[in-house]
Parts: sequence; C-alpha cells; structure tokens
Amino acid sequence: MDLLIKGGKIVTADAAFKADIAVKNGKIAAIGVNIKPEAGAETVDAADKLVLPGAIDAHTHLAMPFGGTISADDYEAGTRAAACGGTTTVFDFVLQDFGESMVDAVKRRQAICEPQAVVDYAFHVGVKDVSDGLLDTIDDSVKYGVPSFKVFMVYDFGVTDGVFYQVLEKSKKAGALIAVHAENNEMVNMLTRRFLSEGKTSAWYHYLSRSEFVEAEADERAIQWAKSLNAPLYIVHLANKQGMDAVTKARDEGYPIFAETCPHYLYFTSDVYKREDGRNWVCSPPVKGRESREALWSGVKRGDISTIATDHCPFQQNEKDWGIDDFSKIPNGCAGIENMYPYMLSEANKGRITFNKAVELCATNVAKIFGCAPQKGVLQAGADADIVIYDPKKNFTIKNEFMHGNNDHTIWEGVELKGYPIATYSRGSLVYKDGEFLGSKGAGKFVKCKPIKLTGPDLRNIKF
Repeated sequence: MDLLIKGGKIVTADAAFKADIAVKNGKIAAIGVNIKPEAGAETVDAADKLVLPGAIDAHTHLAMPFGGTISADDYEAGTRAAACGGTTTVFDFVLQDFGESMVDAVKRRQAICEPQAVVDYAFHVGVKDVSDGLLDTIDDSVKYGVPSFKVFMVYDFGVTDGVFYQVLEKSKKAGALIAVHAENNEMVNMLTRRFLSEGKTSAWYHYLSRSEFVEAEADERAIQWAKSLNAPLYIVHLANKQGMDAVTKARDEGYPIFAETCPHYLYFTSDVYKREDGRNWVCSPPVKGRESREALWSGVKRGDISTIATDHCPFQQNEKDWGIDDFSKIPNGCAGIENMYPYMLSEANKGRITFNKAVELCATNVAKIFGCAPQKGVLQAGADADIVIYDPKKNFTIKNEFMHGNNDHTIWEGVELKGYPIATYSRGSLVYKDGEFLGSKGAGKFVKCKPIKLTGPDLRNIKF
C-alpha cells in the first residue's frame, strides 16, 4: 500500500463505522479494522475525525465568457479552490458553438482544462445548435464519455421550445441525460425592460424580474415535456417552492425527474438584494424568498432534491460594480466551489441533516446520476481514492482571504461553520491540508462517464 488512513469514522451515503482505509496506486485497496501498515506506506491518524468520499460538484462555469467578461476562476484556480473545500471532481459546462459538433466542443475545452486542472474533471455540453445533423452528434459525445447535456431556456444563446423537445427526444435513444436551466425568457426580458424604463435599477429588481413565478412556470413546462416523452430530466439550480412542488409531484407519479439546488439558495434569501452590495449576489435564477428556501430544505430531507452543486461562476468586484446603476449589466454568478461541502457538512454537524445525507447529496448521488460511479463518489475497494478527512470540532469562519480561488470577494464572508475539512486526497495524493493547497497543476484527469439506465425516480433504480 501507499497510504493508510487509520482510526477514523468512515461515512458513506448508507452507513457510518470506524475503520481503516488502505490506498494503493490511487485506488482504495481495502477497508477494514486494524489494517497493518506496510513498509514505506504513509500512515495518517484520523482518530476522532470523519473520513468521507470527496465531493463532486456537478455544476461549474470555469473560465466562462459572460456579460462582456470571463468568470474569475480558470480551470487551475477553480479546481484548486474545489480541492481546498473537499471537492475532488468537478463537472464544467462546455457551451457548443453554432455549427460545432458536441464532441468538438468538448475537445476544445478539454484542451484548455487538461494542463490546468488540479483535481479530476468531467463535462456537460450546453446545447445551442441541432441543425444540419448536429443533433445526432449527441451519440458521439455519449461514446466519448460525456453523456450529459444542458439546454438553457434563457439568455440569447438559449434554445427554443422545439429544440428543447428534440433534445429530450434524442436523449432517450442515446442514453443521455438532459439538464435544464428553467426560467421564462420572455418574462425576464419584458420585466427587465419595464423596470429599467421606470428607473428601477437596483439589484432588487434583478430578483423581481426573475422572481418565483418566472422560474416556476419554466420548471413546470420542462417537466411536462419530459413526462410526455418519459425522458429523464435534471433541473439545475432549483430555487423556488412551486418548482419544488412540481418535482415532487412528478417523482411521486414515477417519472425520472431529478433536481439540484445550491448552497446559496439554502442559506440566503432574496433580502440580500436589498443590501447596498446586493449586486454581489446577482445570479440566475436569483436567490428567492424564505418560503422557497424552506421548501428546498424540505425537498432535501424528503429526497426530492437529488444533488447539491454550486453553479460556481464568480466575477471580480469591479465587474459586479458595472451594475451599480443598472442591474442588467451585472455579470450573473457567484463563488461557491470551495464552500459547498463544508457548508453541507456543517449543517449535518448542527443536526439539520445527517452526515450520510450530506455525502449522498454532494458525492454519491452525483456519481450515480452522471455515470461516474462506482469510480467516484464512494468509499469502497476499487474506487478512486478521493478522500476527505473532516474535523467536526474545528470551527471555521469563511473569509475571502482564506479562500483559494482568484476572486476578490465572497458572498459567504463571515458565515460561521461548525466543523471543517482538514485534508483532501485526490486519487491518493494529498492536495490540501490544514488550509494549505498542496496539489499540482495538470494533475487532474478527465473522467469518462457512462450512460445510465433509469427505471424510476428512486436512485436505487439507477443502473451503472
């Protein structure tokens, strides 16, 4: 063996027990009690600590052009921040260009990511163009190891309803999973024009232009189309109560509908947009009201929120300040990749959810849904040795000066967490310890994902 982590409490999505973990050649070689160290192996004492699978962030936008700039974290900075927050695999969104095949889009971004990433990575393709046979290149992408795709119902690169339907239809034949950013584009554009014409320019009107009903209507429409085809659907960054209710109803009816939410929707409310610095929270969909926040927490506990992800897309303060007098000029996005796992584990440590549920939401379910299990998201023999050691007694106050990305501010400034990761291993290599990044640029590897077969809304029915 190369590494032995001894005496910790192993936490998986299903169990918690005291055991040792032996690692060899980047894989978990064995899990057991009183494993004897071998000559030359490093031994790590994890007594009184939790030992967890590394998290998987299924929703990031690294080095992404948006709103006249590029998100602050490139692939190196973003994956570095991920590692320091206990996330060992990131899924980034590749935006297809018009006229470009799905695989060519992936390869274009992969060429940028490969020399930079410090932890492992995978991709989803953001679909723009299905004309002239490009719809059929979804098959090639699935074979290449990228079987997940996203359609945007908003922005100038969003798809029409007809294209969305075609992509859903194709997904069933290809074994692909379609994700959707659901907001009503016409309502957003109309309300934005109205508010600006009335001199209502603050960040509060970003929220009102994309309030609960604007997102909810699109959630319901997307779910209806998926149901009509009995096609699986993954709703990204769900943020509203009515949409949550629609997801629950569809799952209760037996449809394979999955919902992701983000930590900022679980912690903040729309009141942040009334703050003087409210523009820093501008993202789409925006953070919603208290009723929506509580509905999301209920969905988490009930199992109708399947995953937690970040929608990590940070911009520098001076770029956010472009919208001081015009909310429509604020680049949409916030940092979160380093905060996701620590926040959810802190909530578990405070008793709001179990540690098992935090692991399920942030690691195991993600790996199952997107087809990288059992290589990722679990602690078991043969899996990649993506391991986090967590100290439940270490209190931590989030400050941007302690973060490891490129951004010059964080919406999480001053938030107090109970417990914090103290070490992260990526395929058996120590990449983070006690606040210090120890990994290396380019060490991350491309994770080829497999198409999955869905037989119902219960994750136990996912075959991989």
